[in-house]
Amino acid sequence: MIPIHKLKRLPRHQRLRKIANVLEAEDARLSSHPEGEPYSFRDKYLSDVAKLLSEDTDFSLEARSAILAVFAEVSERFAKGLPFERRAVNSLRHIVNLVIGKQTADWDLIDDQGHLSAEGRTVIPGVHIYLEDIRSPFNVGSIFRAAESFGVERVFLSPLCASPDHPRATRTSMGCVELVSWERKRLEDLEGPYFALETGGTSIDDFSFPDKGLLIVGSEELGVSPSTLAIAEASLGKVSIPTIGAKGSLNVSVAFGIAMRDWCARLT
Repeated sequence: MIPIHKLKRLPRHQRLRKIANVLEAEDARLSSHPEGEPYSFRDKYLSDVAKLLSEDTDFSLEARSAILAVFAEVSERFAKGLPFERRAVNSLRHIVNLVIGKQTADWDLIDDQGHLSAEGRTVIPGVHIYLEDIRSPFNVGSIFRAAESFGVERVFLSPLCASPDHPRATRTSMGCVELVSWERKRLEDLEGPYFALETGGTSIDDFSFPDKGLLIVGSEELGVSPSTLAIAEASLGKVSIPTIGAKGSLNVSVAFGIAMRDWCARLT
């Protein structure tokens, strides 16, 4: 860590960039910091960083007010010998990033350097999904994130679906691609029962979700293909999400998240 007295001597923009790096490192450390660890030299250093920021009058009124609020809280904890809280570090970090123009991506908000632990994951046996020709890696990643959140046991992908290994998919999934098992398969090689997420079907409010089954999600442009839709219709049918807007449809990953929430709620 760069000494406080050296930080004070740096030009403002350079000083803020150094502080942003310090806060980012501490934010990552505190994300896995065990609760109850005694007060340490790091807490004193972070308190001094917060004080240094509070003395910077070139921040906007909103940013300065937020910094002063954090500093007041930090000072109170410091007086009691309590360790620095992660929320305070995180708040200061994002304020400074905003000032120096450093963009924060959703991926940056993940704990433990982007790696998730599978230990706390709950899986609902027999809850599977099939992604048919989803073209956007962003959508694939977002679907994996929702799939992990709602206990999907396994994801199957059509031969032409975008890969979960694509950098954009892994980034959007926030580590969930590593947790949810997946493989490429043709639908005819998979067991049902089958049902499709598609317009013109039974309202999600009235649909009878199965205890086990395969939810089919179609491409962004054309939806579920006619041949695949025929398989679903011969099994459990189609589930649809009613909308009242002019567009009349939802982004595929958003629609999937809504459907999975309802399916999960019926089983847990």
